[in-house]
Amino acid sequence: MGGMELPRHKPTRRALAAVIASILIPGSGAAQRKPKKVKAPRSRMVMDPGHPVPRAARFTVLVRPARRVVPVAGAIIYLSTIPFAAVAMAAPPAERLSWQDTETIHLDEEWVDCNFGVDERGGAVFLQVDGQAQLAFADVAYENGEVQVVDFEERIYANKTFRLYEIPGLRNVRTVRLLARARSEVTTLRLYLSR
Repeated sequence: MGGMELPRHKPTRRALAAVIASILIPGSGAAQRKPKKVKAPRSRMVMDPGHPVPRAARFTVLVRPARRVVPVAGAIIYLSTIPFAAVAMAAPPAERLSWQDTETIHLDEEWVDCNFGVDERGGAVFLQVDGQAQLAFADVAYENGEVQVVDFEERIYANKTFRLYEIPGLRNVRTVRLLARARSEVTTLRLYLSR
């Protein structure tokens, strides 16, 4: 069958240059653009008068608001600060949990003021670190305004679960505040309240 042969087109230099330009030049149709990462606003650490870790006021932080807002009644009364006893242990079993929450922080965020609205009764707060985190302090606030401060002294912790604080008896924990800094690209902080 004698068909008609279509003419072959040789790519011209101009057409080839247009294809290459569309791949390499930003703003052209086929170019891949990387989204610019917008830095979140940072501010000086806000500390209540009488907070027992005054050195924390020097930090410039990124504030993460609580996903669940829980007001604390009464005047704030700081209990004696306790040093963090970094004893690794297993996370409490699911049937013993009364609350849990997670916060993910990134290396380029520097210090992050993480706030957790709890409003549950429990006897111990646990912290699980996935990745590496430098920790400054944690505030565990109760319904009557008392706040237990746990001082980490800006030490680095990695890939373990710890008992953050053993609560004397069962108490209603209103909020937990944690000042942390990722020391790996991505760090996940998991908090648990067990009965």
